[in-house]
Amino acid sequence: MAQAKIQAKMNEAACSKFSRTLSMADRSGRLLETLDQLEIRVEALREAASAMEQERESILEMIQSLQNSQEMRNICPGEREELTLTADRLMGRTLCVEISIGTIRNPQQEEALQKATSIIDEIVKKLLSDMEGARHQLLALHAACVTEAPPVPIDQKFQAVVISCALEDQKKIKRRLETLVRNTENAEKNIKIMDHQKLDDTKSKFGTS
Repeated sequence: MAQAKIQAKMNEAACSKFSRTLSMADRSGRLLETLDQLEIRVEALREAASAMEQERESILEMIQSLQNSQEMRNICPGEREELTLTADRLMGRTLCVEISIGTIRNPQQEEALQKATSIIDEIVKKLLSDMEGARHQLLALHAACVTEAPPVPIDQKFQAVVISCALEDQKKIKRRLETLVRNTENAEKNIKIMDHQKLDDTKSKFGTS
């Protein structure tokens, strides 16, 4: 009789352990499923934040382009002042929007990002003194960031630095270079237009004298 009770207890404990194991596995599965769903939401959140960051950059670039455009210079002073005030207000409001997306980096990636940033910063400093030369250097840096074969020489050293950066940093470096190249091209166009107008004015003066 006692032996039967002991055996019954052992069987009961085994069944209880088996049920508990199934329950733990079930809970673990549910938790894992929840984490998978959260991971999808986190990635969607980061992508949305990145899209907002790019939209902010695009708006700022458009405002700056408008402020420096030939159209702005061709209107009367009163209208120009009013439009400038509006552009400044929009610029201020856009700058107040702060979007920060952190990137997890190892020490090597951190060092590579600092090197890449330093290289670009040095070229940006040359824009005022040698815009044409600096633009060609920026194009060579940008060529190092694209997968398709570029029509300009590639800066091989910069390419090695960029490859060592985190993937998100690589995208930001490429975006920054694209913006800088566009800005320098627009600046060169504006300078040529202003110089052409100056020549036209000179011809008109000589023609009427």
